[in-house]
Amino acid sequence: MPEKAIAAILAETGPLTGAQLLERSRMEVFSLWQTCHRTPSVRLISAAKRFLRLDRVVQGFARLSPSVRREFLTYTCVGLDSQIPALEAKIEALREETQRISRNKLSTARDCVISALEALQDKNILLEKACFVIAGDVVYDMSHIVSRPEKSTGEMVRGSDLDIVIVVEDDLSQEIVRAFDAAFHKRKHLLLVNDREEIDYLIKSLSRVRQQLQFDVFSSMVACKILDEGRLLYGNPEIYQTVKRLLVEQGIPEKLRNLEQKASASRELAEVRLLEVRPEESQCEYFDLFYTHAEEDEIY
Repeated sequence: MPEKAIAAILAETGPLTGAQLLERSRMEVFSLWQTCHRTPSVRLISAAKRFLRLDRVVQGFARLSPSVRREFLTYTCVGLDSQIPALEAKIEALREETQRISRNKLSTARDCVISALEALQDKNILLEKACFVIAGDVVYDMSHIVSRPEKSTGEMVRGSDLDIVIVVEDDLSQEIVRAFDAAFHKRKHLLLVNDREEIDYLIKSLSRVRQQLQFDVFSSMVACKILDEGRLLYGNPEIYQTVKRLLVEQGIPEKLRNLEQKASASRELAEVRLLEVRPEESQCEYFDLFYTHAEEDEIY
């Protein structure tokens, strides 16, 4: 029986993360997830902070991140009823490790921006007329370093990418914008090659931000969501505050909270339904919330 095998592993090793238990059990991940939740003597504690993600393949576009699978493997610790103190200690260590990874990735992103700016003759002009906003896992202290394929090349990178949006004033010289784009793209390439860290970035004008606040198509919804969750990484804080004010004026935070509430309800229902799925079933409408195609989308 899988339940007895899982209990035996945990009795021997003590609490494990979902990924560690997967490696030892050699079970398929969905079956393992079901077994852990169905075994009375097994306890699961998650360190995940769930937040809104927009996903084309999910009905209504809204789901929660991390996915069920990612949360189980990367952010969940599994133990027995008799191991509660050890289980609580392991989950606290996991939380601290996740926060440390997020701090390190945030520092890496800032260092890359500063390094690219140092190569520019017009650095001070850019700093006056631009703000650098970082979004994604790092702003939720949810970054991880689980290897995954980079989107464009398929080469393996170290976990969560770094989503950076550079918002520039409309009158900033395009020559300066192009010079920074070239310098930052070079830093992005070096970081990918040398450190296996991925930066996904986009430069956009305030006029473009205002257009995307229509929140009328998927790409605009993603753009608004990124700006709403984003933190100021570098640059002019007044431009950053302008972006945040525009979001509020257009009711974007409220729209996103409504989507998040729908995603939360869908997630709760999905987890109940997924636990009911039998081995012979090959289709379930909620598999998209377990096996997501990606943990991130393009930035727009």
